Amino acid sequence: MGLLTIGAFARASRLSPKALRLYDELGLLPPAHVDPHSGYRRYDPAQLERARLVAWLRRLGMPLADIRAVCELTPRAAAREVRAYWARVEADTAARRDLAAFLVDHLSGRDSTMSDTATSAAHGTLGIRYAVLSDTGSVRERNDDAGYAGPRLLAVADGFGGRHASEAAIEALKPLDAGVPGGELLSALEDAAHRARESVSALAASDPALRDVGTTLTAMVWSGSRLGLVHIGDSRAYVLRDGGLFQITHDHTVVQSLIDEGRITEEEAASHPQRALLLRAVGGDAAFEPDLALRDARAGDRYLLCSDGLTKVVPAEEIQHVLASEADPGGAVRELVALAIRAGGPDNVTCAVAHVLEQRR
Repeated sequence: MGLLTIGAFARASRLSPKALRLYDELGLLPPAHVDPHSGYRRYDPAQLERARLVAWLRRLGMPLADIRAVCELTPRAAAREVRAYWARVEADTAARRDLAAFLVDHLSGRDSTMSDTATSAAHGTLGIRYAVLSDTGSVRERNDDAGYAGPRLLAVADGFGGRHASEAAIEALKPLDAGVPGGELLSALEDAAHRARESVSALAASDPALRDVGTTLTAMVWSGSRLGLVHIGDSRAYVLRDGGLFQITHDHTVVQSLIDEGRITEEEAASHPQRALLLRAVGGDAAFEPDLALRDARAGDRYLLCSDGLTKVVPAEEIQHVLASEADPGGAVRELVALAIRAGGPDNVTCAVAHVLEQRR
């Protein structure tokens, strides 16, 4: 078969002549021959496979620069890149879905204040029993973690470069324990997170020895039957509901991004050399992009906030068992910290637990 005209090649490849001209200009799909006088393009039928791959990748929404790189790879390597690209798309979609859900909840909440109040008056309000415990662990010389538990606020911060950063972040959130209207939960949390950042930045600027300090920050604030969640870093929040344990935060780490992209497995992440590297944090060189979420609390829920000194060494099944079996939050935090110590205690460990209960009037 001889060379194909641009029209014939466009029909065979399902790319428009306009797209073929663009891909030629970009060096992505140059024609086999260009008439020096007329400038008319002709294509080799052997180029159809590459053209169809380009068309498929464009339908996925892949940027042209990425398509060019994929087309130069072996089929196996190209498959890995497509898998990684799609994982990023799904992660981005999930983030936007969470934002949309927050907006629906937030806007609906503003319209339902009276019905929520009526329900609260008829059935009582939700309150929490709470406890927090922090331990240096068996290996570290100092404890850079900080934690807080109060009637309306739970918070955990895992500092790096010194305990001062985690303490500064927690202090910035403590005013929220005085109470926040339900319709203002997330805006109040966002403001508090920015205050935490300002405090840590001021700390870093106060002494050259502290210039690299920073911290993770995960916190919850209750208001009636709703709770607001702010999260940045790799500390975690869990909820035990109806017997199941659910992680409700997403780690902002290099290894988690590699897992999300399908580049490594959960098992490989445990021994990855960059497993402690944060992509987001309060201070340091990491980006400051806290996640915010609004959730409905239910009587019987049990919440856990913890630093990675727990989750790195204690399996989720054991965490679930402790939260389900311990009737008292104080007993739960003591047992969780003890589990981390018995597992070697390689890091500081901080746990804050809240049991949600209905308070009858």
